[in-house]
Amino acid sequence: MLKCEMLCCSPSQFPGGFPGSQQDPLYGYFSAVAGQDGHVSAEELQACLTQANFSGGYKPFNLETCRLMIGMLDRDMSGSMGFNEFKELWTVINAWKQHFMAMDRDRSGTVDPQEMNQALSSMGYRLSPQAMNCIIKRYSCQGKITFDDYVACCVRLRSLTGKRNVNLLVRELLLQPTLCARHAYKSVKRKSLF
Repeated sequence: MLKCEMLCCSPSQFPGGFPGSQQDPLYGYFSAVAGQDGHVSAEELQACLTQANFSGGYKPFNLETCRLMIGMLDRDMSGSMGFNEFKELWTVINAWKQHFMAMDRDRSGTVDPQEMNQALSSMGYRLSPQAMNCIIKRYSCQGKITFDDYVACCVRLRSLTGKRNVNLLVRELLLQPTLCARHAYKSVKRKSLF
């Protein structure tokens, strides 16, 4: 595990968020992960999630999934996360992990297409069979979806269906011009869940 220690720092070193006068229990972990610069990069997030065993079996968390998660919360467009962004991500990823484990009825560490469909439905997504088929093809390996890929799917769905700046949505669609992403965007009807 990472060594949790406080670093001597000033609020100006943490534009993504500096904890208030009361010490947040997660801040020690954040400071150990972030290091001297006070921000968590995709590589640092990958190491953190791998060491915390979020993906199961201490397999490395996919770097692209880490980039997606940072992009989801990167309000200052720095490409990294300050403390408040890290704290928000930690809350979201723990909720996704609990939800994933609840859907993984056979305790295999993966969800099958039926479990994934139930998971997305329970989160308020109403997907056409074609969109669900695209998601399964994109995020499964031999019909099984790992937690890492589940998170990537949740981040993409959240970004495609959330109330976002239209320019950001267009940019994201241009960066990910897949049939599945376009079809999922057109076929998803969703209320605010996240």
